[in-house]
Amino acid sequence: MYHRVDTSGREYPQITANASRIPWQLDNDMSAMLPVMQTDIMLTYEEKTLIIDAKYYTHSTQVHYDYHTLHSVNLYQIFTYVKNKEVELADRPHEVSGMLLYARTDEEIYPENEYSMSGNRIEVRTLNLDGDFAMIKEQLDGIARKYLGVNAAPL
Repeated sequence: MYHRVDTSGREYPQITANASRIPWQLDNDMSAMLPVMQTDIMLTYEEKTLIIDAKYYTHSTQVHYDYHTLHSVNLYQIFTYVKNKEVELADRPHEVSGMLLYARTDEEIYPENEYSMSGNRIEVRTLNLDGDFAMIKEQLDGIARKYLGVNAAPL
């Protein structure tokens, strides 16, 4: 059955935004004890999908011998989400990207990197929430433009 969705007042009515589960792409039927892959945010527009995992830590990187690195478990998580979504969409045109989005803290070093991993773009970036709404909105609009190629609906 077709349901009309009221998109009035939405900034991006063309984007589907939800917190989706990604099914494990298994080579057999053994799924016992596998954790659920529940995204924080999945944005989809036409053939493009951006999976965002939002994080907040006092320190957005870990330090080992004075060397800053990403929290490995977070990177493994977003990579796993992206690769399983990639396989799920293999029978149709698609582009799947992932993003670890950290709330910016007052640290001197914070992650702002974009990686190309096994054919997918994975970005690690911070979102500066210490400002007015227009500044925060511009950061989020930039993500929509960069990954989905869309602009906000005119008011």
